[in-house]
Amino acid sequence: MFARTRHAMLSASEKFIACAAGCRAAAVILVLVAGMMLNAGCVNRPATVTGATADSVADPTEIENSIGMWLAPVSPGEFLMGSPPDEPGRDTDETQHKVRITRPFYLGVYPVTQSQYAAVMGTNPSYFRGEGDKDFPVESVSWFDAVAFCRKLSAREGRTYRLPTEAEWEYACRAGATGPYAGDGKLGDIGWYLGNAGDTTHPVGLLQPNDWGLYDMQGNVWEWVADWYGRYPPGDGVDPTGPATGTTRVLRGGTIDYDAEYARAAFRNYYTPDEQIYYIGFRVAMDAQ
Repeated sequence: MFARTRHAMLSASEKFIACAAGCRAAAVILVLVAGMMLNAGCVNRPATVTGATADSVADPTEIENSIGMWLAPVSPGEFLMGSPPDEPGRDTDETQHKVRITRPFYLGVYPVTQSQYAAVMGTNPSYFRGEGDKDFPVESVSWFDAVAFCRKLSAREGRTYRLPTEAEWEYACRAGATGPYAGDGKLGDIGWYLGNAGDTTHPVGLLQPNDWGLYDMQGNVWEWVADWYGRYPPGDGVDPTGPATGTTRVLRGGTIDYDAEYARAAFRNYYTPDEQIYYIGFRVAMDAQ
């Protein structure tokens, strides 16, 4: 094993449209998204995902596929990947550099859940299991398992699902933020980690999303990405996909039994792609059409 060592789902949606006529028959349409129930309460579905660093995409709205997976559009844009030299917890492989994402894509609003994984793969390998309608992230999956899931889901949906690249993942995780944590900058508000998880994963979507409406990007489970692990090449990048070969694949985001510094947006973990551990899951990307 090679690794850094350190020691709801929304099952249904309801939308209604209220129309109000103004003076001289002008109409205003208000779209209210409500009633998105998770086991512990209500999660408000954001209608769009935008950011100051991103351009526009053809379809600005989230979509839901046949297994109840919500995907948010991520626009092309530019960001600083990696961390500045003075960031607490910084590692030597986080050299900060400018990256341009030129193609729009969709990203799962949540990590893949156990019910979604079972619907596609016919099994649930997870160590932590939800009770009742609680939807926990799937874990104990290898990189190969995650890729197989994407292939089967692609065949089922008629769209191209895949793992995000490492650059796409960090771009979406930051959602315009430049510090170590997205949202309000407080990890405890957006992610489950050693300081608040209580030795268990948690149902997706319970904490706050980042500014692009994505939940659990930092904490809960490590997330496989597509890239082989390797040092960043010198200079700026355009749609980077990592080294051509390698021995370990990259994971991002931190998890329930790692300290806060490992959940930083820039932190890079890596494991052999056949590793299946209770704190490793994934999130899917989908190519825009």
